Amino acid sequence: MIVLGIETSCDETAVSIISGRKVLSEKIYSQEVHAKYGGVVPELASRDHIKKLFPLTREAFSDAGLTQQDIEGVAVSAGPGLPGALLVGTTFAKGLATALNIPIIAINHLEGHIFIIRLLYELPTPFLALLVSGGHTELVLVKEWGEYDGSYRQSH
Repeated sequence: MIVLGIETSCDETAVSIISGRKVLSEKIYSQEVHAKYGGVVPELASRDHIKKLFPLTREAFSDAGLTQQDIEGVAVSAGPGLPGALLVGTTFAKGLATALNIPIIAINHLEGHIFIIRLLYELPTPFLALLVSGGHTELVLVKEWGEYDGSYRQSH
C-alpha cells in the first residue's frame, strides 16, 4: 500500500510517501520564524504550515516519481499537538483523501514515534520505549504493537 504521510503537529511541516516499509520520498521543513520569540508561536506555526504543505507535497510526489492517483491512503498526525497546526494538516489530508476517494488514517503523534522503529528494525514485543517529543516525555511499555502500559494510552 502506498501512503502519503502528513505531519504538522508543531513547528515542522513534514510529508512522506511510504510503500510498505520503504520510504519513497520524505520532505521536512523546519520553521525558523520562531527563533526570535524564544519558542513556538502557535499562530505563526499554523500560517507557515499553510504556506509549505502543498509545495512539500508536490515535491514529495515528484521525488518519488508518483502522482496523487498512485496513493492508496493518507495518514495524518491528529494529535497531540498545537490545535491550529493540526487543523492545517488534517484539513489538507481530508481534502486530498476525499478528492481521491481513498481512506484517511488519523495517527496519534506519540504512537507514531513508537511505530517509526518498524521502518528500520524487526523489533520483538514486548519492549520499553522512551518517548521524547516536546512536552511529552515518558517511558511506555509496548506489550504488543498498539497495546501499551504507561501514562500514554492510544486514543481513538
